[in-house]
Amino acid sequence: MRELKMSADKEIYSEIDFLKSEVKRLRKSLSELTPSLSAILKRRGFKIYKKESSDDLLIPAEKFIDGYYEMLKRYSFRLFLRDVIKHQPLFTPGQVARYATKEVTGEYINYLAKTGLIVSKNGAYKLAGRPIRSFGDTLEWFIAEIFKREFSAETIWGVKIKGRSIGGDYDLLSKIDGSILYMEVKSSPPRQIYQKEIGAFFDRVYDLMPEIAIFFMDTELRMKDKIVPMFEDELKMRFSGPPEVTRMEKELFEVQTERPKIFIINSKDSIVNNIEKVLIRYFRGYS
Repeated sequence: MRELKMSADKEIYSEIDFLKSEVKRLRKSLSELTPSLSAILKRRGFKIYKKESSDDLLIPAEKFIDGYYEMLKRYSFRLFLRDVIKHQPLFTPGQVARYATKEVTGEYINYLAKTGLIVSKNGAYKLAGRPIRSFGDTLEWFIAEIFKREFSAETIWGVKIKGRSIGGDYDLLSKIDGSILYMEVKSSPPRQIYQKEIGAFFDRVYDLMPEIAIFFMDTELRMKDKIVPMFEDELKMRFSGPPEVTRMEKELFEVQTERPKIFIINSKDSIVNNIEKVLIRYFRGYS
């Protein structure tokens, strides 16, 4: 009986994997048949003049990229990289072990050394390349890779728009089945986010008017304590009878607007899964 159940479970998981791969294939085909992201933006009066600068990226050589992408899915590894950047002139294992055990931190250090991102020096370590100002660009690159790899979506990051009255810096833009998705990507903790940044997010949203807008924070802390109240305050300033901010589940929230659909999410549990839940919510029409 147990063997029959295990066999049935295997068939179910195999079918789910097949359906997921089929959805990716169909989305890729659809993406190739619909206008490019730059063409869709041009129709809305947006012209890209700069994107995806590599000046502040902390990524390894091409042969290590797939493994590095998988490592970045770990929250503790991303926190570790922030500490590496913070102490980049020269750091000891103890200085970058705040968010993982000594053993795990040792594994992370060995991994970075293997990829060539850090080198040892007198019992300590330092970045092998040029100085990195922050983790922000690397996080934007990683989120863009999620959209490309997991959702077969044409995606660009670190986008600068020319000729707009509103500040033309968009962290991430993606074409999802012909719709535009804009994501603001924050690597800072909630305590370092201020009301003016929420206002700037809304300014860009209502200038671009994407179908989907996401305010993302790479944190596992509660969004209801500070971020959601700041959104509610901003909505009060912009709307009479402001739209509600409601919880989808856990630390995923949505603003009850008709268009664009606005979501507030963090990295609790899984960034990939949280983005997937937002897309499901959008494409199922809030039924």
